[in-house]
Amino acid sequence: MISTRQLRYFVEIAESGSFSAAAERLYIAQSALSRQIRELEQQLDTALFERTARLPRLTAAGAAFLPRARNLLLDLDKASDLARAVGQGLRGSLRLSHSSTVPLTGALLQRVSGYLHENAGISMEIAQLSSEGQLEELADGRLDIGLLRLPVLRQHEGLCVEPLFEEPLLLAVAEEHELAGRENVRLTELAGEPFISIPHRQRGGLSYLSAELCMAAGFFPRPARVVSRKTTQLQLIQAGFGVALLPRCMQDIAPSTLRFIELADPGCVSTVAIAYRRDAGLLVRQFLSHMQED
Repeated sequence: MISTRQLRYFVEIAESGSFSAAAERLYIAQSALSRQIRELEQQLDTALFERTARLPRLTAAGAAFLPRARNLLLDLDKASDLARAVGQGLRGSLRLSHSSTVPLTGALLQRVSGYLHENAGISMEIAQLSSEGQLEELADGRLDIGLLRLPVLRQHEGLCVEPLFEEPLLLAVAEEHELAGRENVRLTELAGEPFISIPHRQRGGLSYLSAELCMAAGFFPRPARVVSRKTTQLQLIQAGFGVALLPRCMQDIAPSTLRFIELADPGCVSTVAIAYRRDAGLLVRQFLSHMQED
């Protein structure tokens, strides 16, 4: 088996022009260098150098072998640099997903952009997926980072779900709605309103939190004729099908005709969480550290 050492020795002799000069540059004895080249020629079953009284000259086989040997060493150096960079978290790719109610806007987008700006060797694949879908993808190893809203009802062994930040919930209504001109509203005033987002018994997230807040105010949200748990709820509200409790960041992607009203009740806040595998590698850990900075 040809060794990397033999390739480096061969290239050094060819470039320096003599065994003695190569041995000096390699900091080894000339006899040891000669022995390695003899072993290389034996493995190739051909001579690479013509030993003359003056300086060694490449044979036709040696001249043909030299550029290939250089390329092999260059590829090996590149592979080593890449492995080292990935191992140190300097290179690689992250797969990130966010739920529809965690849009990449405002401060969240600034943090992701800041991370990529500081780590030029990192690329990122971003997709939108439900909270439950994110947890399943993480558990199966098809996703590295999930951004979702609490609560999550299903627990997955081997996953961590950590709070990232809180933001207030607002009431979203169409501009023609009778409450559109109000500065604030209490939850009890919404008992008769149709809600376009109704919780699923096996799903958590924003709709589940909204229902909990409404029940604490003494009523269960009445479902509208058309309901949705996705960003299409913004269009449904705009069309007058009903109302919804939405986090403040949704204003960034909402149609300009929607009205967002402060909730007068205390505790009307939603928590964005970041999810990842417990056995996540250095690249994920570094991203987590950046996202969790104060």
